[in-house]
Amino acid sequence: MAIIREYRIAVPREKIERLYQKLDLTDWPDELEGAGWSYGSPLADVRRIAEYWKKEYQWEDAEAKMNKFPNFSTTISIEGFDSLDVHFLHKKSAVKNAIPLIFVHGWPGNFLEVTKLLPLLAEAEDNGGPAFHVVAPSLPNFGFSSGVKQPGFGLKQYAEVCHKLMLALGYSQYVSQGGDWGSTITRIMGQMYGDKHLRASHLNLVPSLPPGPKSLLAFVSFLSRHVLKLYTPAEKAGLERSQEFQKSGMGYYALQTTKPQTVGYSLADSPVGLLAWMYEKLHDWTDEYDWQPEEVCTWVSLYWFSTAGPAASVRIYYESQRGEFPAKAGGYVQGVKLGLAYFPKEIVRLPAAWGPTLGPVVYTHENDKGGHFAAWEQPESIISDLKIMFGKGGGAYNVVNGASGYE
Repeated sequence: MAIIREYRIAVPREKIERLYQKLDLTDWPDELEGAGWSYGSPLADVRRIAEYWKKEYQWEDAEAKMNKFPNFSTTISIEGFDSLDVHFLHKKSAVKNAIPLIFVHGWPGNFLEVTKLLPLLAEAEDNGGPAFHVVAPSLPNFGFSSGVKQPGFGLKQYAEVCHKLMLALGYSQYVSQGGDWGSTITRIMGQMYGDKHLRASHLNLVPSLPPGPKSLLAFVSFLSRHVLKLYTPAEKAGLERSQEFQKSGMGYYALQTTKPQTVGYSLADSPVGLLAWMYEKLHDWTDEYDWQPEEVCTWVSLYWFSTAGPAASVRIYYESQRGEFPAKAGGYVQGVKLGLAYFPKEIVRLPAAWGPTLGPVVYTHENDKGGHFAAWEQPESIISDLKIMFGKGGGAYNVVNGASGYE
């Protein structure tokens, strides 16, 4: 039986001082006049945040705030690999029949993304909306979970970790929410464990493909819409953004899926290098979200002070291309009900008509604002989706045995 331990975040002072030393020794690059964001993170922005990180930001304050959340850890055995200590948040609801939900983050995200959801998900609403027991792990190689020391730890293993964590907490049936790698990992969890355990998933990154000829009506509909360009304005804008991202935003992906060790030296040695690498994504992947310096520094510090170190986190890209469950778009998963949330500034925003190629879609929400980090940018939308999808009359109501979400 797994032992669940309370966890307290406590970065040693010497590591914090080492960060300040490295920030003091930064050698800055030059920049072309008027370059803006077209060449990457602008020099003025990175210098401004780095100065704040060095002179004003207090990691201890952020640490104290994080320790107010219910932090735990447990040891999980993974087939073919050394056991891992997995850090996670576990906010239990006072509602007896609350629905167990696992929230899975991605890169360059973190477990804190769930914290804007916790207060409202754990409580039942006055109008009878369901409540949830929420579990949010730091994935292996991220945050305060162990690093993996052996090659080949792919998406199948990340899915195995998340599933075994839910079993260790006594949740034999559960639902999931995820974007970025969380979307892919929970989809694989559906393939591996959907028959008995993962009963429904809500995705805010929807990796669908066009309908194929197996569904004649859907295929004819797709052909007519695609050939005649019968997309909604939001779908047209989403396809254009997706195409532009493929042309100008995939450099990080090419490097991290092929040579993660090479970029790892810069990420592990230079806090400003890590800041610039992450800040570009925080800026470009959101919908004009007003990132405050404190937020950026906390997100970057979670990588800098992570148990495995910042270089470990990008290996998920390399391993995702290999193994039994390589990352790919599409693929129908039977038996796992789906809720799909579309946001206009998502890095891949595909037509909602393609969504049913992923599985039995019971809920769809097309948002008019928001980007890649939906739980952080638009938490009210994610909360509303989950309350409707799993509420009375929703397509996934009562999907977990004995856990309707209601008293």
